[in-house]
Amino acid sequence: MTYTIDKTLDGDFDSVEAQVRADLAEAGFGVLTEINVAATMKAKLNEDMPRYKILGACNPKQAFAAIQHAPKIGAMLPCNVILREVEGGVEVSAVDPVASMQAVESDGLAEVATKVRAMLKDVIAAL
Repeated sequence: MTYTIDKTLDGDFDSVEAQVRADLAEAGFGVLTEINVAATMKAKLNEDMPRYKILGACNPKQAFAAIQHAPKIGAMLPCNVILREVEGGVEVSAVDPVASMQAVESDGLAEVATKVRAMLKDVIAAL
């Protein structure tokens, strides 16, 4: 099983990021965290790498449902979406919640993860 939902887009990084954020918001996700991995690696290790950013996306309704089924699931939230500069464009990858939640035994949580997977697939497909 793969653990991400992926699509590579033509365009510059900033434009793709703006579109990803807009499409996530339209689907009910907010971006709670943002990590500029390339800038962090440069600052901490003095290493250069292509642009790479992690957006921590959360759909509050689905996060609340997940926590009701498995109170410690917050250790695995939010749903990360990465933007990565690659040859020919920007690759966008969202975590597959079903794959990432497999270790947690909860039928209710599996239902929530399946719903969130469909939502993220729709976001990625719409890009």
